[in-house]
Amino acid sequence: MTQTIFLIGYMGCGKSTLGAALASVMKVPFIDLDDYIEEKCEAKITEIFRTMGETAFRQLEQQALREVAAMPCIVACGGGTPCFEGNMQLMNRTGITIWLTTEVERIAARLCLPEQKAKRPLIANKTDEEIHAFITTQLAARTPFYSQAQLQFDSTHIETAPETLHTATQLAAILQNL
Repeated sequence: MTQTIFLIGYMGCGKSTLGAALASVMKVPFIDLDDYIEEKCEAKITEIFRTMGETAFRQLEQQALREVAAMPCIVACGGGTPCFEGNMQLMNRTGITIWLTTEVERIAARLCLPEQKAKRPLIANKTDEEIHAFITTQLAARTPFYSQAQLQFDSTHIETAPETLHTATQLAAILQNL
């Protein structure tokens, strides 16, 4: 693999879970962009949002994206990454972009888990009903960015390790035929 593969999509669609499995199947490095930012900044994303604000976070995110774009690897992007600072154009220019799609109900079920809410600043203080409405609204706003991806792939079936491996193997086969 000589190109960076960028996994994009709404939070909770499985970018990190499927990305790690895909990297293992394809035997290439995996980078979770949020983890990469946390390491560089020596702070959690929630802390960066709280102390610096979303605008500063998006600037850090774009710098991190430029750095990983030069690495042949699988990158799990944050849900908002494609929607800011010309990031979608950068990813399309430097690698392969894949929009992972999942039904809103499945995303909501994943994001309403307490451990998921706690690590996601945009939904941390919302009720389950508010999260569902938030997803629906934000997904509609972000779809014009996500739809610029070169490929679209259904990431619904990643609830168990065998499902995740099967889904990653399917995606790897598609990528190897490009």
